[in-house]
Amino acid sequence: MAYRKHILLGKIAKIHRYEGAVIIRLERNFSDNIPEMESVFLEIEGRPVPFFIEYTERAGNDILRMKFEGYNNAAKVREFVGCNVFLADAHFSGEITDDLQNLQGYKVISGKNNDIGIIKEIIHNPGQILLVVRSESGKDMLIPLHEDLIQKLNPGQKIIKMIIPEGLTDIN
Repeated sequence: MAYRKHILLGKIAKIHRYEGAVIIRLERNFSDNIPEMESVFLEIEGRPVPFFIEYTERAGNDILRMKFEGYNNAAKVREFVGCNVFLADAHFSGEITDDLQNLQGYKVISGKNNDIGIIKEIIHNPGQILLVVRSESGKDMLIPLHEDLIQKLNPGQKIIKMIIPEGLTDIN
């Protein structure tokens, strides 16, 4: 289960009754369509903390009741009021995995069209995906794949333009 900070489900507005459920005020994107969820991340003191869901229940257009496994009273969830709730990667894993396999053979360029190499393999590590990129000299490099590093993807020309941190290609 990975954390996707940019997919904000909503914010915990208050506690619901005494059994430990919370009320989440949903972001506009989710007011009509709530995905099936087994887990979420709460941002507690700036850090993502995973929670498994016991149940969810729609309580209005932009309101969702949620109860976390192992949290059976209001005192245990009181500290979560005001926390942001983010979706876990598991909700999108099928699409992302399929798309990544299509990247093999793409040319990786960086900066002002600096040719880095060709993607030979995609390595799925827990919490991070790595591209194995082979340079023209035959040297293999590991480059982390993160959407913040992707500037442009051109499937027609099989080119991915990335922001590669300075010195990363030197340490490989």
